[in-house]
Amino acid sequence: MKTLMNRRHAAPAADQNPALITDTGSLAALCERLKHEPFITVDTEFMRERTYWPELCLVQLAGQDEVAEVDALAPGLDLGPLGELLALPSVVKVFHAARQDVEIFLLKFGAVPYPIFDTQIAAMVAGFGDQASYDSLCRSLAGVQIDKAHRFSDWSARPLSESQLAYAAADVTHLRKIFVSLTLRLEREGRLAWVGQEMAALADPATYLTDPDSAWEKLRPRTSNRRFLGVLRAIAAWREREAQRINIPRQRLVKDDTLLEIAATMPDSPQELARARGISENFAKGKSGESLLAAIRQARALREEELPQLQKEKAGPPPSPALVALLKVLLAAKSEEHDVAPRLLASGDDLEKLASGQDDVPALHGWRREVFGEAALALRSGKLALGVDGRRVKLIPAG
Repeated sequence: MKTLMNRRHAAPAADQNPALITDTGSLAALCERLKHEPFITVDTEFMRERTYWPELCLVQLAGQDEVAEVDALAPGLDLGPLGELLALPSVVKVFHAARQDVEIFLLKFGAVPYPIFDTQIAAMVAGFGDQASYDSLCRSLAGVQIDKAHRFSDWSARPLSESQLAYAAADVTHLRKIFVSLTLRLEREGRLAWVGQEMAALADPATYLTDPDSAWEKLRPRTSNRRFLGVLRAIAAWREREAQRINIPRQRLVKDDTLLEIAATMPDSPQELARARGISENFAKGKSGESLLAAIRQARALREEELPQLQKEKAGPPPSPALVALLKVLLAAKSEEHDVAPRLLASGDDLEKLASGQDDVPALHGWRREVFGEAALALRSGKLALGVDGRRVKLIPAG
């Protein structure tokens, strides 16, 4: 983000018809030109409805003077030059709602694009509300209305139509104006450093990697039975690895509710496994069913000390609902005062933990502490009171 904060950006050039790149030579030439840009805007079109791994279909790129679309499914196309461009530290890569795009590039190239700027997060810092959509930013900052007719296109089908290509190009052409406008606004308000802190999570590869052995925790089991939890851990990890192996969505392989049922019943044969909801006899008797049953048997054989247990809540009384409510009012007041999306300042979980006396929460770190956290601590300790001044909440220092 240092490169971004120390550089002034000119307004982007007028939109041009995008070039469709289908061969490695043209892609290399494009990336050679774009590597001299201060920033490029990036978006992807992909398919994931039928697969575990996203299938990259199209990459849209724009510098200040050109727009191009890379057909990632073109026969013989080597995407290596694109990977080199995305890793170039002198060029800021601008996305909107970057997580899925960045995950694709991490899987494709083994690295997260760097440096990165997410206009959705920047818009939250700049006061455009929670999860500002690309459409809304186009209207408010670029003065254009986006046609979303191809939002649900099959991007893997070839050839792509002219209207599909025009739709896809719009996701990077207007993004240039949005980026410049947000950057200038945040720079004026002294908030670019805040955005830089938020980009750190996006730049961390761990953000996008799923650990199969911790997948069970997302199922939120409601029992403390450690044998049940041990089987659930084993079969949730099995599902993650099996879905990756055969490249189908995890829910299409085995649904969450079925996993929980299997963990409770612990079947030991294909016949018993087939009794679970959503498990067919063919599945139970096949290769996947066999490996699932093996995972169950291994979990049942674990010693007691090897079994997982649910994280215990911190000892002590539950938080006061009244204090949580006061913290919510303070959060709304601080959000209004600083024109920052409340969700970016503190989550509901943050407020619950603060009200319980815990201090290891994101709201007490970095720029959030300055904007909200210090006031939250003062309110909790009785050094700050809340009042009303006309139509606004007023913060009143207390004894």
